[in-house]
Order: sequence, then C-alpha cells, then structure tokens
Amino acid sequence: MYKLIKTDGQARRGEFITPHGTIQAPFFMNVGTAAAIKGGISSPELKDLKCQVELCNTYHLHIRPGDKIIRQMGGLHKFMNWDRPILTDSGGFQVFSLAKLRKIKEEGVYFNSHVDGRKIFMGPEESMQIQSNLASTIAMAFDECIENPSPYDYVQKSVERTTRWLCRCIAEMKRLNSLPDTINPHQMLFAINQGGTFDDIRIQHMKTIADMEVDGIAIGGLAVGEPTEVMYHIIEQVIPFAPKDKPRYLMGVGTPSNIIEAVYRGVDMFDCVMPTRNARHATVFTWNGTTHMTNKCYETDDRPLDPLCDCPTCRDFSRAYIRHLFKAEEMLAGRLCVQHNLYFYNTLMEKIREAIENNEFESFRNHYSPLLSQKLS
Repeated sequence: MYKLIKTDGQARRGEFITPHGTIQAPFFMNVGTAAAIKGGISSPELKDLKCQVELCNTYHLHIRPGDKIIRQMGGLHKFMNWDRPILTDSGGFQVFSLAKLRKIKEEGVYFNSHVDGRKIFMGPEESMQIQSNLASTIAMAFDECIENPSPYDYVQKSVERTTRWLCRCIAEMKRLNSLPDTINPHQMLFAINQGGTFDDIRIQHMKTIADMEVDGIAIGGLAVGEPTEVMYHIIEQVIPFAPKDKPRYLMGVGTPSNIIEAVYRGVDMFDCVMPTRNARHATVFTWNGTTHMTNKCYETDDRPLDPLCDCPTCRDFSRAYIRHLFKAEEMLAGRLCVQHNLYFYNTLMEKIREAIENNEFESFRNHYSPLLSQKLS
C-alpha cells in the first residue's frame, strides 16, 4: 500500500508499506544482481549504507544457482540474510538483452542461456513461478523490452502482447499466493508501461494498466540510449495517467541528476547499476560532481573522497590511499568506492525527501541537478 504524505509540485513524499517493512519514498534500490552487491558489500553492511530495498535479478538467479534451490533454502531473504524489502525483475530485460538467439511467441519467449547455451522457455507464468520461488517482496510482470527506435506497428503489437501477458501474470500470482506452501503469500506485483518513444502508445498503455490489479506501476524501456530529453518527455506524458495511490518506478535510472529530474516529474522509485559499476572503475559521486580516483592530482591528497560525506570510506580513508589501491589493483579499492557511492545515492534520496517535506524541492533541484552533473578533475 502506498501512502502519500506530501507533495511539492509533482514531487511526492510517501511511504510504501510492504510485507517486509515500510519504505520511505522516493527511494533508490541498490542492485544486487545475483543476490549480492558487486564490490563485496554484504547484506548487513548495506544497512549501514542506508539501503532500504535491494533489487535482485530473476533471470540470473534462475540460471544459477536456480530458483528451486533458493526456494529450498527458504527464499531470497533467508538465503542472503536480508530482512528488508527485495524487488525482483521479471527476467524480460535480460532475455532480450543477453540472449543472442530468441523467439518471441504469444505463449512467451524461447531463448538460449548466455551461460551454457541450454534452451530455456520463459513466459508470464514461468516468470511468476520463478519469482514466487525467490519469495521477493515485489515481483515485476513479464514484458517485452522493445529496442529504441522500433517501427510504430511493431511497438503497438508488442505493447498489446505485454498487456495480455500482464493479465496472465496477475492470474498466476493470485494462484501462487493462494498455495499453502508459498514462502511469501503476500508477494506484490508491479505492471510495466511500455511503448517505446511513441506518446500515444505510452499514454494508452498507462491508462490500460492503471486500472488493473497491481500494486505499483513501472515505466520501462527508457534509459536505453535515447536522449535524456526524450526520457523526461515520456515521463511527463505518462505520469498524469498513473495511479496516485500506487508507487511509480522508473526502471534502470540513473545519474543523480536523472533521479532529481524524475522526482520533479512525479516518480517515486529508482534502480541503477551506475553507483556500483562506476565505483569499481574508480569513478565516485560527490556533492560537487563526479571524479575519477586514479587521477594524478590525488596522489598525495589526504582528504576523504568527499569532505561532505560521513560514509565508512570517507570516515577512515584518504584519496591518496584509495588511488594507491586502484593503481596496485587491490580489490579493496572497488569495495571502498562502492560503499561510498551507495551511501551517496541513499543520502541523496534522504535529502530529496527532506526537501519535499519542507517545500524546498524546486530550489533543491535548481541547485543540485546541474551541480551533481559536473565532472571534477
């Protein structure tokens, strides 16, 4: 259940009540693809980094260790020792992005595993069954991720099929949640808005799924190479038709500025691999912009990564030391920067929530959206 507490323009401050705890919104989900944050951060450590929700990957966990093994181990929460909410994606994006050979039919998608080449079939029912085995808090509906740009007629037919798949997801989740041996009988389901970059298809699809029995609405198929202005435009087109009493999730986004701009347009939820991936390659986010820690200027710099940050890394280590670790190819370098970047993102969401509560989000956006886009030396 989503409880709207405060609005400041289109920006929303709310609480999302789930079977595994209440989430303060807007929020960022830390991406743990294979039930682990890349960079060596354990579940208990995530709590110190202010993580509210972890996102895990249905496709990858189905491939290995296998969703039935995770079910046997008591579900994802027990498996990874995480007692807060978990969102699992449907597997759709990975099927379309990783599988070199795939065939889309009405019943679902036939494809080959990117790991060992074995043939796999996944449709709406299979995706729901896998996610039920994982016992995540929130499951995502199975959809087709459309390449941008795609022909209008193909996008229209694809979206219609995605809607039919959503109806099957809803029916299957109801069935699974009613079974006596289901680990999480209160699993929630989110629909995904698709439509490429076509305003009319996007709007009509949002109108259709807004009235369906789902717990939240995601906007998918963006942040996949289209100009940022196009992404913002699509958000502006569909948000007016999204339910006001359900959370709105912009999938796979993004930079700190992207998040601020999307909150400004009415979005509540985000996820992205950017903070962890960039950190492992020595790029860190600070309250004055991004910087690269292998730069020569940090060789004897005894300051923390960000003097305005109180994360575990900034409390204990200098830029000079972290630069040395990267140059020496020590694993600790990436781990320390991942800690910092996740803490930064989660603190950014705290500041966004506070700004909305205080009716200061407009000035917050005007100050931080351009500032956090800067690249420092």
